[in-house]
Amino acid sequence: MEVLNALQKYDLHLFGKLFRQGERRMAIPLARAISRSGVGYLHVLLPLLLWGAGIAVSGDFAALLALALLVERALYWLLKNSLKRRRPQNAVPGFRSLIVASDEFSFPSGHTSAAFLLATSLVIVFGGPVVAIYLWAGCVGLSRVLLGVHFPGDILAGAVMGCSTALCCAGHLSML
Repeated sequence: MEVLNALQKYDLHLFGKLFRQGERRMAIPLARAISRSGVGYLHVLLPLLLWGAGIAVSGDFAALLALALLVERALYWLLKNSLKRRRPQNAVPGFRSLIVASDEFSFPSGHTSAAFLLATSLVIVFGGPVVAIYLWAGCVGLSRVLLGVHFPGDILAGAVMGCSTALCCAGHLSML
């Protein structure tokens, strides 16, 4: 229990530092835009664009993405509604987030999980600019902290969940 308390204290401390940095640098408009990119429309748009462009493995990518999203969303919903970690606005006295979150609980970050799932799926099927793809996914996660709706631990859990779900589903589909 002491370890969990120490992790919670560190998470709260890191949240405060990151949130203040975002305010100081006027990064909020950019954080809002990046956060929106993790909502999920790319998960539908990308396979359609790839299919429209006639890219041969677009069917493999769509199958992986569909299965991984189905598993990830179920796991996300189960964890979020079982663990019921309060969001920073409800957990930190006197704190107000910069946006209103779409649901009540914080752990894990769904935006981050979906972004890392998409990034990992892209890397598995296409390879390519791995650093750029994961940089985008990391920025989605960071944006959620800068906007005040998640703690850093929520982001870390979402990243691990998104990557591992994509990898497990790719293995199940014999893509690895």
